Amino acid sequence: MSRQRRSVAVAAVYLGTFMATLAISIVSVALPAIQAGLQTSMAGLQWVVGAYTLCLSAFMLSAGPLADRYGRKRVWLGGVVLFTLGSAVCAFAGSLTVLIIGCSLQGVAGALVIPGALSILTQAFPDPAERAHIIGGWSSFSAVSLILGPMLGGFLVDQAGWPSIFLLNLPIGAIAFGLGFLSIEESSNPDHAALDPAGQILSIVFLGSLTWSLIKAGQAGWGAFETVVPLIVALIALVAFILVEMRVARPVLPVDLLRQRAFASANFASFVLGFSGYTSLFLFSLFLQRGQGWSATEAGWRMAPVFAAMLVVASCFGTLAKRFGVNRLMVGGYLLIGGSMTGMLTFSSTTSYGAIALLFALLGVGLGLAVPSTGAAAMGSAPRERTGTASATMNALRQGGMTIGIALLGTLMSARAVTVLETTLGQSGTGNMRESAALAIRMNEKPANLAVSPENFQTMLIDAFAQGFTLAATVAGILGFMAALVLAYSAYQGREKL
Repeated sequence: MSRQRRSVAVAAVYLGTFMATLAISIVSVALPAIQAGLQTSMAGLQWVVGAYTLCLSAFMLSAGPLADRYGRKRVWLGGVVLFTLGSAVCAFAGSLTVLIIGCSLQGVAGALVIPGALSILTQAFPDPAERAHIIGGWSSFSAVSLILGPMLGGFLVDQAGWPSIFLLNLPIGAIAFGLGFLSIEESSNPDHAALDPAGQILSIVFLGSLTWSLIKAGQAGWGAFETVVPLIVALIALVAFILVEMRVARPVLPVDLLRQRAFASANFASFVLGFSGYTSLFLFSLFLQRGQGWSATEAGWRMAPVFAAMLVVASCFGTLAKRFGVNRLMVGGYLLIGGSMTGMLTFSSTTSYGAIALLFALLGVGLGLAVPSTGAAAMGSAPRERTGTASATMNALRQGGMTIGIALLGTLMSARAVTVLETTLGQSGTGNMRESAALAIRMNEKPANLAVSPENFQTMLIDAFAQGFTLAATVAGILGFMAALVLAYSAYQGREKL
C-alpha cells in the first residue's frame, strides 16, 4: 500500500470512529430534551443510551470473527452504511420505541465500525512503534468527537431540537464510506476466525437480560419479579456461555488468549474503562443539568475539560509510550480515573465550577492515557492473524462495561436521589412521600399531590440528583482503582518494568 493511500485509509478509519464515538457523547446532553419531547421516564433515557451500548457490546464479539472471515474492509464499510441508516431512523423518530430501534441499529453498526478500525490499522501498520503512534492518533480523534459532542449537541438541541444531533451523522457517514471504499485494502484470515453461533446468541441473551434487570431495579426495586427473573436468565446464560466457550473449537470469546496474563488484564481494564470512564458522560450530563440546573448548551461546555485534557494527552501518547512504556502509562491512567471519580464524592448542587473542572480535567488525563494504552496492550499481546478477534474482545468488554455501567450506575443514582428527596419531603412535613419522590425523579417534575411550592421543590429535586450522582461516581472510581491494581500486579508477575 502506498503512503498516500494508507493516509487516506487512516483518515477514513478515523472518521468512522469519530462518527461512532460522537453518538455516545452528543446524545448525553440531549437526554433531558428527549425526555421532555417524548414524555419518557428516567428508565426510558437509560434505554436510549443503553440500546446503543447494549447492541454495541453484544454484537462486537460477533463482529471480529466476521471481519476475520469475510474481510475487514467489507465488514467495516457495511457498518458505516448501517450506522448512517440508524442515525436517519433516530432523527425522524416520533416515539420512544422508534428512537430505541434507531439507537439499536447504530449499536449493531458501531460493533462493526469501532473494533474494525483497530483491526484495519493493525494490518496496515505492522511495525509496533508506528502502530502505537497511529493508535494514539486514533484515540485523539476519538477524543475530538467526545469534545465536540457535548458542545455541538447542546447547541443543536437548544437551537434546532434533539433530532438534529442524529442528522449530523448522515454527511459524516457518506464521506467515511467514500474514503474507505477507495483506500482500505481488503484482508482476511478465515482459518483463524471464530465459528460459534451458540456463544454469540448466549452473549446477547446475557447482556440483554442483565441490562433489563438492572434498569428495572431502578423502577420496581431489587426484589421485584421483573428484576429478579431477567437477572436469573442472565446468570443462566452466563454459565451456559462459559461452558460453550470452553468446549467449542473456535470460540467467539478467545479463551486461549484470555489465559495469557497480559491479554486478560488488559481486557479487564477495558471493561472498567467502559464502566467507569465512558459511563461518566451519561452521569456528568445528568449531574450538570439536573444536579446543578444548567441548560444543555451550558452543560456541554462545562464537560469540555474532560475531553480537552484527553485530546492533549492522547495526541502525545506515542512520545510518552517511547519514554515511559505502555504499562506504566496504563497503570497511571487508571489511577487517575479512580482518583478523579472518587473525588467527585464532594460534589453538590452548589459546588463551584472551578472544583468541578479540575476533577473533570484529571479524569481526561486518565482517559487520555488509559484508552490508547489499553488498546495497544491488548492488540500487542495477540497474534497478528487474530487482530479482528482480539480487537472485538477488547471493545466488546469495554462497551459491555459501559452498558452495565449505565444500567447499574443510573439505577444507583436514581435510587439514591429518590431516598434523598423522600427524606427532604418528610422533613418538610409532607409525610411519607416515597411514591411521589420516585415519580418526581423518574419524570423530573413535581407531582400534583405535593403541597410544596414549585421553587422549593425544584431546589429539593436538584439537590437529590446531585447526591445521587456522588454515589454513582464513587462506585465508578473504586473500580478504576481496582483496574490499576490488577494491571500493576500483572506487570509485576510478568517481570515487566513499571
